[in-house]
Amino acid sequence: MQIGIIGLGLIGGSVAKALKKVHAQNSYIIAYDINPSELQSALEEGIINERADEVGKAFQKCNVIFICTPIGEIAPTVEKLLPHLAPDCILTDIGSTKYDVVQEITSLIEKQNKKLYFIGGHPMAGSERSGYQASTPHLFENAYYVLTPSMDTPDFILFILQKLVERLGAIPIILSASYHDFATAAVSHIPHIIASSLVHLVKKSDGENRYLHTLAAGGFKDITRIASSNATVWQHICLSNHEQILKLFKQYKSILQEFITFLESKDEEALYDFFESSRIYRDTFNDSIANDINKNFTLYVDAKDEPGIIASIATLLSSHRINIKDIGIINHREFEAGVLRICVESKKDRLLAWEVLAKHHYTLYY
Repeated sequence: MQIGIIGLGLIGGSVAKALKKVHAQNSYIIAYDINPSELQSALEEGIINERADEVGKAFQKCNVIFICTPIGEIAPTVEKLLPHLAPDCILTDIGSTKYDVVQEITSLIEKQNKKLYFIGGHPMAGSERSGYQASTPHLFENAYYVLTPSMDTPDFILFILQKLVERLGAIPIILSASYHDFATAAVSHIPHIIASSLVHLVKKSDGENRYLHTLAAGGFKDITRIASSNATVWQHICLSNHEQILKLFKQYKSILQEFITFLESKDEEALYDFFESSRIYRDTFNDSIANDINKNFTLYVDAKDEPGIIASIATLLSSHRINIKDIGIINHREFEAGVLRICVESKKDRLLAWEVLAKHHYTLYY
């Protein structure tokens, strides 16, 4: 399969690396990026097979092309590509908003009068870092990857892209473009804006001694981590998905106003209900994932801060054939028990890990 990638940054580079990792013999990758040094690095590493000097004829034999540019550049990029593409080529993007993009690209394809297909894509994975050097072959592993086909997208075309997404290690989810934009505004865009606004709040409230800045290095830094993301990307997201963001912000504003009323009146019952109802709903996130989508199975371990402790635990679990999906130190533990967070592959593995570690006298928590 011949794959085109336009934009070889964090996402585009990770797509290339993932495909080469699992499907090297059958993936011929052509890439373009505005930064020639990124392309050259990928070529020398064997991650791509060919570098393109511009968006155009070099992509004419591609079966699938990933447009990995900022949202505002997706349509202009596709417009440059369309005259050169072969029939049945599948185009997809990685943008965080979908409705406007799908409408615009579909219109461009119709004007070309070619049998081409565009399916919107959004990998729910990323990093506050950017650029090809930040890309990894495992970025998409067990991450949701939303696909937004049009009503007239043939099933076999969608199937091809689904299988390609699975090769990246991701979990494909099919949604309409409009619902995707509503959902991501609620669970991604609004939280990002709130994180940035909290940073502004602390910055404006701090004094010359910068005590707030010093104290923010704990839990505050964790909950505002996403505010370190690329500003241009988020500028484009807000402009592209402004209707859904505004709609949800009005709801959020009413929730805050309601909370202010509880606080002003010192309504003990209402304040308790506010936090308790959110806690109950929040605690269901890991246990009620629809459609049998893969779950995270996590346990927390109290362990002494000493050389080799992580390696010892990892070796112990590995000797019992328990596959560790993720392991890390919890630096800020004001509201969490345990020093190490360990994610395993299944409920069975978590139970076995618990038994193994308990026998070795570790203190454990779910």
